[in-house]
Amino acid sequence: MLNRFTLVPKMLKKLLIAFIGVSILIGTIVYIKLDQFAAMEEAAANMAMPPTVVTAQTVDEVQWEELIPAIGSVSALQGVTVAAEAGGRITRILFESSDDVKEGQALVQLDIASEKSQLASAIAAEELARSELSRQKELRKKNMTSDEAADRAEAQLKDAVAQVGVIRALIDKKTIRAPFSGRLGFRQVDLGQILSVGDPIVTLHSLNPMYVDFSVPQQKLSLLRNDMDVRIRSDANPETIFRAKIAHIDLEVDPVTRNVQVQALAENTDEILRVGMFVNVELALPEKRTVLPVPATAILYASFGNSVFVIDEQRNEESGETELVLRQQFVTLGAARGDYIDVTSGLKTGETIVTSGVFKLATGTKVVIDNTLAPKISLDPKPRDS
Repeated sequence: MLNRFTLVPKMLKKLLIAFIGVSILIGTIVYIKLDQFAAMEEAAANMAMPPTVVTAQTVDEVQWEELIPAIGSVSALQGVTVAAEAGGRITRILFESSDDVKEGQALVQLDIASEKSQLASAIAAEELARSELSRQKELRKKNMTSDEAADRAEAQLKDAVAQVGVIRALIDKKTIRAPFSGRLGFRQVDLGQILSVGDPIVTLHSLNPMYVDFSVPQQKLSLLRNDMDVRIRSDANPETIFRAKIAHIDLEVDPVTRNVQVQALAENTDEILRVGMFVNVELALPEKRTVLPVPATAILYASFGNSVFVIDEQRNEESGETELVLRQQFVTLGAARGDYIDVTSGLKTGETIVTSGVFKLATGTKVVIDNTLAPKISLDPKPRDS
């Protein structure tokens, strides 16, 4: 019969055999995994990343116009609010809102019944005074009256003629006419309405040509000349560029804004421009300047400096092939125009740069150029109204 002292060595032997078996299994697994990791590291070291696809453009010098941008407002070459010169009741309205009228065309007729009666009386007094003067002249030839009586008759005739003229002028004022040719606005009176002197009747504007008023900083004052070309755009018709020329330059500079007021005369054949309309103005200076423009999408903006990615050609020492490799180049930017920005330093004519997706690139990145999906860029972009 086995006692407990004979069972202990047998149990220890079994545990030792189990421990050895587990150790061999774990060692085998670790060896296999280490071999796999080594193979993966070797594959990664030998694996070449595919080149990044980019859009690109060669930088060239161009001539840009010197433009002075401004915000303008349209005003009429001639524009008034037609008002009553004399008081009275409206008996006839001879126009409709938005009518085109000619200079001198009657618009409103006021009541002139009392003035007609006064005119008849004044004409009768004039005829009587004329007859009296004629009689005094005949008597004077016969020395049958004094010079004083003849002079008095002549003065009475002049007074009668003047009274007739005053009444005729009052009657004429009660026929309200267009002071110049143009287009009427909304009617502001009704038939039978009693007007006082100065009461508004209707607005009247000439629509072609039109004035465009804008201001220019005083630093640009020495560049301004009459008849300089001005381009005007309106959001009412964004596809149309209105041509204008400087007509007037104010003699004073605003002491608050330090701007000088300029007035340009614009053709408005299609009558698109209207009084009070907001417009964008570009004043084109006669001199042009040489610039090195790049697309705005090519600029990588950063607090430590703006940069672009230049594409250089390098020879691969292993394969012997020529590769395109990126080089980050810091640049100084000038004026922007449309989708372009002028680079004043940092780039040279003939260098090729990446034009889109620059935020994901870095120096040394290998690239291939594919411009099939390149964004459209223009000096005069016209974005669609979404």
